[in-house]
Amino acid sequence: MKRKFWNWIKNQDEGGAGMRTLFLNGEISDETWFGDEVTPGIFRDELNAGKGPINVWINSPGGDVFAAAQIYNMLMDYPYDVTVVIDGLAASAASVIAMAGTKVRMSPVAMMMIHNPATIAIGDSEEMKKAVRMLDEVKESIMNAYEIKTGLARDKISRLMDAESWFNAKKAVELGFADEVMFSGQNAEDAGGVPFSDEMDAPVMFSRQAVMNSMLGRLIPPKKPGTPVEQLEKRLNLLLH
Repeated sequence: MKRKFWNWIKNQDEGGAGMRTLFLNGEISDETWFGDEVTPGIFRDELNAGKGPINVWINSPGGDVFAAAQIYNMLMDYPYDVTVVIDGLAASAASVIAMAGTKVRMSPVAMMMIHNPATIAIGDSEEMKKAVRMLDEVKESIMNAYEIKTGLARDKISRLMDAESWFNAKKAVELGFADEVMFSGQNAEDAGGVPFSDEMDAPVMFSRQAVMNSMLGRLIPPKKPGTPVEQLEKRLNLLLH
């Protein structure tokens, strides 16, 4: 069987019972899900093999949006509480899965990233137009999950996705993408007094382009003040004549 990108662990207590924990690690790959009719059924069977609340630990850069949508739907349909724990990264499609949590907790050093969906298309102009329309519809479907969880206006969610926004744990709680910062006691109610604006906290919510520009600025040495060598040579030539 193909390698799975998820793993279940049951923590046994003294009575022989225990809460189940689902680990989603690495890329949510289409090679282990999309186009494989067996794999979604296996996930559903494993999810419904037990009862009671579950923990879902996420550390993933994302992956196939349709695979993420199926996992999101199954977790939303699960009749017990689902506590999502983001211990490293929940980016792209993985952030959609995180929205299925009854409660979403983030490590203080974890990050979340949301952005617009992307695809590869081949064909004439009509095929390109179809691809654009498809991406627009996929974006709308992703926004549905974010809107249900956060309560934010769709135009604000759309702008955040357009900017490829990254959130640390506190910012995710402030915006409603998460409910609690682990180890700190800060929850959504505590963060409610901090108003959000699109302009605030640039180091906390940033785009990949901004990060690249910052890194390039550090790598490229600044020009040292002083007179360029060419100008000095010209002045010397004038003095010599």
